[in-house]
Amino acid sequence: MGVDYYNILGLTRSAASGDIKKNYRKLALKFHPEKNPNDQAAYDKFKQLAEAYDVLSDLRKRAVYDQFGEEGLKNGVPEGSGETGAWTKGYTFHGNPDKVFRDFFGGDNPFQEFYDRVDGDLSMGFGGLAGRGRKKQDPPIERDLALSLEEVYHGCTKKMKISRRVMNDDGHTSSIRDKILTITVKKGWKPGTKITFPQEGDQGPNNVPADIVFIVKDKLHPNFRREGVNLIYTADVPLGKALTGCTVDVHTLDDRTLHIPINDIVKPGYVKVVPGEGMPISTNPTEKGDLIIEFNIMFPTTLSPERKEVVRSALLL
Repeated sequence: MGVDYYNILGLTRSAASGDIKKNYRKLALKFHPEKNPNDQAAYDKFKQLAEAYDVLSDLRKRAVYDQFGEEGLKNGVPEGSGETGAWTKGYTFHGNPDKVFRDFFGGDNPFQEFYDRVDGDLSMGFGGLAGRGRKKQDPPIERDLALSLEEVYHGCTKKMKISRRVMNDDGHTSSIRDKILTITVKKGWKPGTKITFPQEGDQGPNNVPADIVFIVKDKLHPNFRREGVNLIYTADVPLGKALTGCTVDVHTLDDRTLHIPINDIVKPGYVKVVPGEGMPISTNPTEKGDLIIEFNIMFPTTLSPERKEVVRSALLL
């Protein structure tokens, strides 16, 4: 009947490639010679696991094995229709289970880093499976998420297209594929807010994909800038109105127009605070910061002698 590679790995014939990897990893660690010193039975099992994984993790070998069994795999089978008389080359396991183990874990000996010898026995080292036996995650990939003040004021949904390397079903090759990540922007998100998509970076056989992190950044706005939860608006006011009073019209982010009376004398550094007309507070969007109006006092470029005299008389009274 021949060797049952599926049974060796504790699998059925319908096992997916991920199941093959998962079971080999678990059993290879269990029967590794470092954990079972001077145990020939464990070493024999470790070797059987390596051969089973070597066959079932390769799509071509697995297909031949599934159709023709161990005999067909190792002796070769007719190529194509068989009319040419050509046969495939038979499979022979190279006999080195340590090579399969190293290739799988991507290191020379993962046990050197996640096991410590204590009085001749093996115990889990500090951090558990934190050495070479554990796949290391790539550093986060950070990208700007540029949002208009209107988008942050109202909240919105952004769809971000990324291209990443994805492992194919054979577990050895990869291809570039696009993916759409959906971000639900909440009202009042501040610049620097981070949105993390775990493990959406490039995949590889020996790594954990990086997290993709989007960082909120404000787009320039023609009328406002924000500081914390407050909106800052700069009003251009002629000198005469700065001294005698005026009304400032402000078109808001939600399409209203505020008519703000300015009765004080507008001097350098003067600001007008309009409570509750700023940005939503992210933790409680029903509340808002303030609108702060700053002033750019516009001085005349020229004055006739008569007007100078009027100004002089008015200011010297």
